[in-house]
Amino acid sequence: MNQRQERIIDLVRERGFVAIEALADHFAVTPQTVRRDINQLCDQGLMRRYHGGAGLPSSVENLAYQTRQVMNREAKARIAAIAAAEVPDNASLFINIGTTTEEVAKALVNRRGLRIITNNLNVASILSENRDFEVIIAGGLVRSRDKGIVGEATLDAIRQFKVDIGIIGISGIDDDGSLLDFDYREVRAAQAIIGNSRRVFLVTDHTKFGRNAMVRLGHLDEIDAVFTDRPPSKAMREILKQADVALHIAAGAEEAPASAPVGPAAP
Repeated sequence: MNQRQERIIDLVRERGFVAIEALADHFAVTPQTVRRDINQLCDQGLMRRYHGGAGLPSSVENLAYQTRQVMNREAKARIAAIAAAEVPDNASLFINIGTTTEEVAKALVNRRGLRIITNNLNVASILSENRDFEVIIAGGLVRSRDKGIVGEATLDAIRQFKVDIGIIGISGIDDDGSLLDFDYREVRAAQAIIGNSRRVFLVTDHTKFGRNAMVRLGHLDEIDAVFTDRPPSKAMREILKQADVALHIAAGAEEAPASAPVGPAAP
């Protein structure tokens, strides 16, 4: 995205709807330029076209898995690298459904002695390549669209364990710090992971801040550390600080790796 497109997204999140003519005036460009920007953003699922303008994307349906796989892939890989760096060898982990958590699995594959419980067949496939790992699949219903596993059997499996670190992704983070997702069955599995992990890592790219989804998973105050690729808003950083959540920001492609804790980092 260019800077104008990023600002268009910010305006949509502030206002809920923006008109093409108003955007053209605001940025001193032609309506055709704004339409091209909106079309690109809608193709990425970041906005939704309406007559005369654009608004927020659907809060009831997530993007297709294939779209999410390629969206912000480079940023997700950088996020995964700094999250994996916080995982010691010989740790026990939960890893849930999501394209960012799958990148974390790739970043962990050369570590030693990990024990992983996952409801994501893609994660299981990636990590089972390391013979030094023990990978346990939480049983249940397999979703054909993304190889995620959900259902009561999944919850029963997760609740049998108490692990060192739970690593979860998310579809949206509301402005009040609420964690949001689209599938209530997936949310229940993530809630079980949070409840049975000594520390919880949330891995999410910057587009999830302010994004809507209809099912509430929990709140940022249930998380120990957030790993993302850009600093969130000042208001969101204050929420993280008040909740004692460590904020780690992945360096850009041309920068050295970095992290910037907002709240106290987990021990």
